[in-house]
Amino acid sequence: MPVRSRAQETKAKKSARPARAASRRRTCLAIVLAAGEGKRMRSALPKVLAPIAGLPMIAHVMAAVREGGADRVAVVVGPRREDVASAVRAAFPAVEIFEQSERLGTAHAVLMARKALEKGSQDVLVAFGDTPLIDPWTLKRMRARLAKGADCVVLGFEARDARGYGRLIQQEGELIAIREERDASREERRIRLCNGGLMGFSGRAALPIIERISDNNAQREFYLTDAVEIARDLGLETEIVIGDEDDVMGVNDRAQLAAAEALMQERLRSIAMLGGATLLAPNTVFLSHDTRLEQDVVVEPNVVFGKSVRVREGARIRAFSYLEGVEVGAKAIIGPFARLRPGTLIGAEAHIGNFVEVKNSWVGYRAKANHLAYVGDASVGPGANIGAGAITCNYDGFEKHRTEIGAEAFIGTNSSLVAPVRIGKGAYVASGSVVTREVPPDALALGRARQAVKPGWAKAFRERKRAGNIVSKSAGRREKNPAQ
Repeated sequence: MPVRSRAQETKAKKSARPARAASRRRTCLAIVLAAGEGKRMRSALPKVLAPIAGLPMIAHVMAAVREGGADRVAVVVGPRREDVASAVRAAFPAVEIFEQSERLGTAHAVLMARKALEKGSQDVLVAFGDTPLIDPWTLKRMRARLAKGADCVVLGFEARDARGYGRLIQQEGELIAIREERDASREERRIRLCNGGLMGFSGRAALPIIERISDNNAQREFYLTDAVEIARDLGLETEIVIGDEDDVMGVNDRAQLAAAEALMQERLRSIAMLGGATLLAPNTVFLSHDTRLEQDVVVEPNVVFGKSVRVREGARIRAFSYLEGVEVGAKAIIGPFARLRPGTLIGAEAHIGNFVEVKNSWVGYRAKANHLAYVGDASVGPGANIGAGAITCNYDGFEKHRTEIGAEAFIGTNSSLVAPVRIGKGAYVASGSVVTREVPPDALALGRARQAVKPGWAKAFRERKRAGNIVSKSAGRREKNPAQ
């Protein structure tokens, strides 16, 4: 009888067992490792809380594992890291938090979540809090392999430059080990297929595999990568899922943070344009993770979207504008050089022009503030016009107060509306006015001093000044030369 290889034996055992039927909805536990200190970031902020597109890195990972099908999530944090725990609870309220007081390796970190593992799940995914670009579809592909019978699935990638990465070692087409570069032979270092870090386990095999990992190495740490060889020793099936190198990019320092931000921005821009928005100079537009641009929106160069911005169909955001926490109505025009701050709602076809700032305000249909104005804590009715230099004086040094401007009202140039104050529908505020009391509908408000004209005053003023200068200069010369 011919001798069969271990790989052939494993396949034979698998074929002898009844195939595990993939249920429509398999249970899945995701364990996210987030206990690293991130010293290379040189920051008081934990590494996993560094933002990418306005969202902490670990929140991106939490979103990915949820979309990848995890119905339970356990996060392993460092000691006294309530800030990290708070961030993950915000992303996944039912998350289980476990603390790794001693940093003894990745497998040790996974075992900190033993209680979560012991509750049982059909699939177990192990992810890292500093890989914000992981694609949920990749996680689904890993779970699909588990559903078909694999017990240990490793995410691999073809590296552009393999230096520094662990290599995935295969024999007869099957994964048999993960070899760290420092331990790899010259031949193994030629391998381009590298370890992406993320792993998946069948629920029945996860603990038996991870519990067998030892610290018998130079670093005296428990490495999760040893799971592959242990699984093979147990006669279990190991498989590789190939992902994109960018998906598994880890962030360890500020340079890598900037690189991850750039990749995330590329993704967000692509999503926006595929959704029907036009970005005239895409590389100059910066989006938040939750920016929503509807179809036929046009975004000109050098625009920044902060968190919580929605721009309705057909609106135009002109160059060098900054928006955060706002909704822009259909066919509205914003900018150039406009700043829209949180709590702002711009109505359809409204115009907010250059060097106009709007904060916590509602600006109605076809209302206009075309240049050099500040609208804060205000309601601006449909069709109203805010002139250049007009401001709402909303802060008294202690509290904010609201200004209400009625529909079709006209606020003249250089007017100051001292809140709380109401300007009625169709009212007219004359240029240069300071308004402190209510203006009834259709009324004219004049809040400026009466003009006085003094003929010849300017000429006499200049002559007095010139004469004074001559006397002053003459006296100065005598002081320098007493003989005069």
